[in-house]
Amino acid sequence: MTIHGALDELLDVMVIPGYSSIGPALRKHWWPGDPRPFTGHPDIVVTGGGSGLGEAAALGLARLGARVHLVGRKAARLQAAADRMVTAVPDAQVITHEADISDLDSVASLAAELERSVPSLHALIHCAGLIPPERTLSAQGHELTFATHVLGPFALTVRLRTLLRADGDGRVIWVSSGGMYSSPLVSDLEFASGDYKGVRAYARTKRMQVSIAAMLGAAFDRDGDPVVHSMHPGWADTPGVTDSIPGFAKLVRPILRTAEQGADTIVWLSAAGEPATTTGQFFSDRRVRPTYYLRWKHDRPAVRRRLWLACEDALVASGFGEPII
Repeated sequence: MTIHGALDELLDVMVIPGYSSIGPALRKHWWPGDPRPFTGHPDIVVTGGGSGLGEAAALGLARLGARVHLVGRKAARLQAAADRMVTAVPDAQVITHEADISDLDSVASLAAELERSVPSLHALIHCAGLIPPERTLSAQGHELTFATHVLGPFALTVRLRTLLRADGDGRVIWVSSGGMYSSPLVSDLEFASGDYKGVRAYARTKRMQVSIAAMLGAAFDRDGDPVVHSMHPGWADTPGVTDSIPGFAKLVRPILRTAEQGADTIVWLSAAGEPATTTGQFFSDRRVRPTYYLRWKHDRPAVRRRLWLACEDALVASGFGEPII
């Protein structure tokens, strides 16, 4: 292992240096180079694009020449984000789509809208997220964090597979969280038992995102299929952190990453050449990371299968069609 490699791993072992703004400040001296501007204006969809990491990722991709599609629940928030992006990048091409990723009917409508309006998609970035204070159900009766972080993104990915294949270099990026390290993959997918805690449900579903991204990477095995990766952005100064866990945010505010620093790896995964050579990997700061701190630990195969079947069953029940594998 190189000196840089050893230092890189040490930053994560120490947690605070690796997850805070210290991480990219050091790692930028040895991480892979920045992606080149796009040829043409490839279409890229960013859910949760109205603020925080989603907006920062969309802005970074617009700077590279992408036509970005911001997806969110509130039209006014999306338009405000689009206006900020055009102010920062005057020639940015930004399109907004009002949709609720937790609602599979809304996801189907969004997918149909995209299928009518674009010939291909270069990247689909799953950045929509929330931490509800109490157990809440989605429109289809699923626990809300599970519906928002797992079911909706899974459904949208499956539905847009053809558009992603049409690009020839398609990418699907799941924006997870370092908080997923605090939870293994558990069989109680929708927090049906025990005392509900929003932060714990968030961590569980962020773990599920990493697992489902790896499984989709294996399932998308036809020539031309998009690669599928997950990542965590570190601790970034975004509404998702400051509003949902204000005590933690106040404690570490001096060393929080900017939204741009948090979104850096999202942009890199979407635009650089290196990520297209593998699939199903978990990244942070432009490098593949272990999915468990204890490297000999893994998801239990039976629980992985349960997660996959739960997603498939929900799609079939909502009219998305038969399972893809």
